[in-house]
Amino acid sequence: MDKFHSKTKEEVIQELGTSEQGLSDEEAKKRLEKFGKNEIKKTHKFRPVKIILEQFKSFLIYILIAAIIISVLIGHFTDAIVIAAIVVVNASIGFFQQYKAEKAIIGLKKLLIPTSVVIRNGKHMEISSSKIVPGDVLVLKTGDKINADCRIIEQKSLQTNEAALTGESLSINKEDKVLPSKTILPERSNMVYTGTKVVAGSGKAIVVSTGMNTEFGKIASELQEIEIKKTPIQKRLDVFSKQLGLIILGLVVIVMLLGFTQHFDKVQMLLTAIALAVGSIPEGLPAVLAISFAISSVYMSKKNVIVRKLPAVESLGSVTVICSDKTGTLTEEKMHVQKIFVDDQMYRKKGKNLLFENKKLKKVDLKKTPHLYQTIKTSILCNNARYEKLESGDYSFIGDPTEQAFVRMALDFEMNKKELTEQEPRLREFEFDSKRKMMSLVRDAGRKKVLYSKGASEKILSKCSFEMVKGDIKKLTPKRKKELLEKSSKMEKEALRVLAFAYKNFNKKEKAVEEGMIFLGFIGMIDPPRKEVANAIKDTRNAGIKVKMITGDSKLTAEAIAKQIGLKGEIMTGSELEEVSESDLNKVIEKVVIFARTSPQQKLKITNALQSNNETVAITGDGVNDVLALKAADIGIAMGKRGTDVARDTADVVLIDDNFASIVSGIREGRKTYDNIKKFIKYMLAVNFSQIVLIMSALFLNLPLPLLPLQILWLNLLTDSIPALSLVFEEPEDVLNSKPRQEKSALTGTWKFILAGGIIAFAAEFIVYLIGEGAMPIETVRSMVLTTAILFELFFVYTCRSKKPLLEIGIFSNKWLNYAIILSLALQLILIYTPLAGIFKLAPLTLMNWMIILPFAVSGVILFEIGKYIKYRK
Repeated sequence: MDKFHSKTKEEVIQELGTSEQGLSDEEAKKRLEKFGKNEIKKTHKFRPVKIILEQFKSFLIYILIAAIIISVLIGHFTDAIVIAAIVVVNASIGFFQQYKAEKAIIGLKKLLIPTSVVIRNGKHMEISSSKIVPGDVLVLKTGDKINADCRIIEQKSLQTNEAALTGESLSINKEDKVLPSKTILPERSNMVYTGTKVVAGSGKAIVVSTGMNTEFGKIASELQEIEIKKTPIQKRLDVFSKQLGLIILGLVVIVMLLGFTQHFDKVQMLLTAIALAVGSIPEGLPAVLAISFAISSVYMSKKNVIVRKLPAVESLGSVTVICSDKTGTLTEEKMHVQKIFVDDQMYRKKGKNLLFENKKLKKVDLKKTPHLYQTIKTSILCNNARYEKLESGDYSFIGDPTEQAFVRMALDFEMNKKELTEQEPRLREFEFDSKRKMMSLVRDAGRKKVLYSKGASEKILSKCSFEMVKGDIKKLTPKRKKELLEKSSKMEKEALRVLAFAYKNFNKKEKAVEEGMIFLGFIGMIDPPRKEVANAIKDTRNAGIKVKMITGDSKLTAEAIAKQIGLKGEIMTGSELEEVSESDLNKVIEKVVIFARTSPQQKLKITNALQSNNETVAITGDGVNDVLALKAADIGIAMGKRGTDVARDTADVVLIDDNFASIVSGIREGRKTYDNIKKFIKYMLAVNFSQIVLIMSALFLNLPLPLLPLQILWLNLLTDSIPALSLVFEEPEDVLNSKPRQEKSALTGTWKFILAGGIIAFAAEFIVYLIGEGAMPIETVRSMVLTTAILFELFFVYTCRSKKPLLEIGIFSNKWLNYAIILSLALQLILIYTPLAGIFKLAPLTLMNWMIILPFAVSGVILFEIGKYIKYRK
């Protein structure tokens, strides 16, 4: 299909074996059999069982399944049920993500509407879009959705909106001329594409591709080939699980061997080893992940970020590069007047004020500048856009985005289009045409008629014989026209969309013609950056995140917007990107900040190149042109307002307000989530491994077991559940002033803390054990050791909350943790002071016992807080 834009319509007709009268019914039937239906097809079958099984391919899940089996074997069915429920929930989340990805293909199918008008047997007829074949002649009119890729053979003022496919924000003027063979897809003005829409004019086009051979079809095919990658947290937890599994297995084997060599009861030693294994496994980790992600997703939804796939919460925090679309994300997606040139003076619009632009900006009084007033008046009287005032006091604008900009500007200057049009009713319109590149409206101004015109600078100036200068009408010379065109060109280099304005008075009987007009001036518009974007980009830079712009717009426009929002770096166009090999792109991509005029496949190419350089990539997008990159990226971010269903179904996250600044809020929550997960892991490992070392030490010294299997499981239940889970509610700590984490394991940077905490916990428990051993009944000793371990862990969880001292963050600022501690303490007291103590082979504690326990129970939190305070002061 790529070749048809570079051929004449006669060559296209000949190559496809058709005519302007269309195909015959018999030929169309043959081609339908040959090429198949015009449908988006699924190349891979959706296999639910296979996807469910894939959710269990994680080392952490293997460890948890082992814990379930062990718990059943030793009769701890409650533990087995809880752990099994965690595994099932985890698998369900993964399955749901895969199912959502499949919906993206269904979304692409929906972009094809049921029927199209074609010419067959020389007659216009409406047929099912699925029966369109190459060689058919499509009849296009305003409002039509295009259902095949076609080469235009005839058109009248035809314009299409191709934003869904190319990302181009403005309507595209179509023509039937031959284009160079290397013309990139966004610039193929003689082609129309599946899924795009006719917004103005009419035309005829020969179908050159259908179904999976269309640009949409190619995207659908590639979309199904892209494998869903593991999120950063999944990769880290896989490494962490393997490390943890090997450590636990090694230590448990050592405990069993020591027990056997010291002639302990083999069954009791086996049960003790199993209890230690279950106690050391952080079976609450999947629950912590799910709760953390759920809580953060609620917070993020309040800041206009909807999380569709829960692990995406943490993925946002791991992002190292954000590749953002321009239109609507970095910009407002509204054309605004920025500059007006009249009478050799340049004026800048700022808010509701017009400023005289010279060495010093000076406010302009519109009433005292009739030339300027006449130019603005012409912009709204040669205009088909309209507005409605809402109950809120705001305005709703309807019509062409460019014309809306003029109406919006006039309202800012208290010029009411409705009143002006009532004073000068419309008589006739000379419609815009892609060849004429101008439009005019004739209005009744009482005793005279007035022709108001706007259009491309060179077209309007070619129709003007005069110019308004300081309120007077002067002849317009060829030299002056050249000077004015240079002014227009200079404005265009600032990425402004420039239109020229002119008018002419006629008496009532004269015929209005677009000749001999009076030139007024130029108005330059732009889709400006959102006000908050520049600061948001500063925040991402402070957070160590690179931002790149990928747009379907021109290089000039992209560069101008980038300059305004503080993006600096090299620019690469789609044509240049086409010529660069993957290996060469990998080398230069770090320097390139702006990609202009890109195609869907090129956006995917950029994503892959960044990932090859070990970047964690976030991609924003709203159209079908973005779905390949959205799926391939580490995190896909779709637009809520202007995004297509297929983009939203493919993405991990949806921005309700389409605002880049909302991504920064998401990054903050993502980093907070990962920090809190690491706090949980640090806490769990530091305190849990102390129990293994405690048992090993007693066995090595040939002393009675400090804790029995049931007591170990009780300790695990009380401290590893609600108190540990409460860490997910911790507030973020300076998360946007540090670089993204590139660590391979969740244990990275935590070993010192875990070892120090584990050693102190072991020392506290072992000393209490030695104090009681031999001097007290073994049941009392075990009650003291168990209570010391529980209290140590419940107090120690406070120091795991932050790197800062507790006094700095507030000791009781996490209310959920406080409630969890009180509940756990109450349960322990119930255990040792009720008949339950006999079941667990424990004894009630006396006041003297408590006086021994308490200093050791608080030792961990006190020592760590002293260390943090000294470090914090330095």
